[in-house]
Amino acid sequence: MSQDTYELKAEARERVGKGSARELRRNGFIPAVIYGDKQAPLAIALSTNEVTKRIHAGGFMTTIATIDVDGKKIQVLPKDYQLDPVRDFTMHVDFLRVSGNTQVTVEVPVHFVNEEKSGIKIGGVLNIVRHTVEFNCPADAIPEFITVDLSGAKIGDSIHISAVKLPAGVKPVIADRDFTIATIVAPAGGVQEDEEAPASEE
Repeated sequence: MSQDTYELKAEARERVGKGSARELRRNGFIPAVIYGDKQAPLAIALSTNEVTKRIHAGGFMTTIATIDVDGKKIQVLPKDYQLDPVRDFTMHVDFLRVSGNTQVTVEVPVHFVNEEKSGIKIGGVLNIVRHTVEFNCPADAIPEFITVDLSGAKIGDSIHISAVKLPAGVKPVIADRDFTIATIVAPAGGVQEDEEAPASEE
């Protein structure tokens, strides 16, 4: 789980709607909503600079944050954010209230290790089928990433989710099949061992 938790200061919004949201953005704020945990949605305003910095730092969607709303601290997990399609600035953020027993669905990045101990070393190509995997897990135990160990994987092999060691309580959303995360394929020209190369090549 990402330990890099952080806090954002926010103000409650009494006015909602497009006109109010535009005014907020002109003044350097982003409209946002906190919902869930069987409580009424709470409309808030956050600093554009602070939120943009957190998004660009990575792990935004898998890191629990504390939002200080006029002195009241609420633990949340970002669930969605909208970017302006033209100017690429943040338009709106949705947050989910979380507690110790909250179960969440998150997309977690996949990292690959030990490529040099697999068929890639002799020219195989890693074909990544899933760069992220969607999991159900406790809100306070979200993995920052999952690690796929390629040791011993040969050209032609497929790596399935069952081969990945997952933290306790972390379960794939796709539960009805052992889906593929990556394959190791032969390069377009085929694999040729050095000692088998022709004596002279053009």
